Amino acid sequence: MSFDHPGLLYEGVEDYLTATTKFVRGAVAAGDAVLVAVPGPNLTALRDSLSDVAASVDFADMTVAGRNPGRIIPGVLLAFAATHAGRRVSIIGEPIWPGRSAVEYPACAQHEALINAVFTGRDAAILCPYDAGRLDAAAVRDAWQTHPVMIVDGGRQDSPAYVDPIITAAQFNQPLPAVPAGAARQPYSEATDLGRVRRFVAESAARAGLPEARADDLITAANELAENTIVHTPGGGVMAMWTEPGTLVCQIDDHGHLADPLAGRIPAPAHIEGGRGLLLAHHLCDLVRIHTTASGTTIRLHMTL
Repeated sequence: MSFDHPGLLYEGVEDYLTATTKFVRGAVAAGDAVLVAVPGPNLTALRDSLSDVAASVDFADMTVAGRNPGRIIPGVLLAFAATHAGRRVSIIGEPIWPGRSAVEYPACAQHEALINAVFTGRDAAILCPYDAGRLDAAAVRDAWQTHPVMIVDGGRQDSPAYVDPIITAAQFNQPLPAVPAGAARQPYSEATDLGRVRRFVAESAARAGLPEARADDLITAANELAENTIVHTPGGGVMAMWTEPGTLVCQIDDHGHLADPLAGRIPAPAHIEGGRGLLLAHHLCDLVRIHTTASGTTIRLHMTL
């Protein structure tokens, strides 16, 4: 089995379609299970260009399926591979596009690095396009770090910047901006505090105007993470909530250290109890940012209003 994870630098629609349709047609001809998960406009262009083989390809809008970058490995890539167990999978995944915000970007780049750790030894190919003409130069430079091979002007070349993916992912374990002075706060330290935590989140979500179904998602995610604090860390934690333009933010701070960079990215086996709190938060929230050190961990949940 072999894993291939090339980054594709493209400029313009024609350049994009030339490389991506070649990848898909080759994979279909080889009998691979094929998934195309790219942002909406590119998805439309690719679907139209692949109409003759579309019946052999799964399509997903990455702005929906991968709205939270932390959801892509478990909810898109591994889920697709599991559905086609025993077959080689070939995937186009485009998690970074013009319009991704500065707060989203570190989670996107970390995701790209961690793909290498998760899929090493698997029979898979994941092609990651980068719009080199419109993305920031820093995003293009990072692509050379997170992909062992790059495709430039139609040619493949080994990336001289690629190193151990865990080391690269650690570069994006970045401190988060300070909690606003006016944010509401709720400390907790025991299991009996979880009811107060849920009410705190529910009341904050109602004040912010978060729809009820999405509020339920946030309550579930926050409760799971608070329970993780109580079970796995000393001294309890503090939850804070506030709004930013178009977003409700919930932050959990505790004194634990999240040592495994793949935590929340790989589903726990069905026979193992627990270990799903962070995975669930990734699934339910629009963005999850994490900063962890030896002295404590911050997890920030974002919900679009």
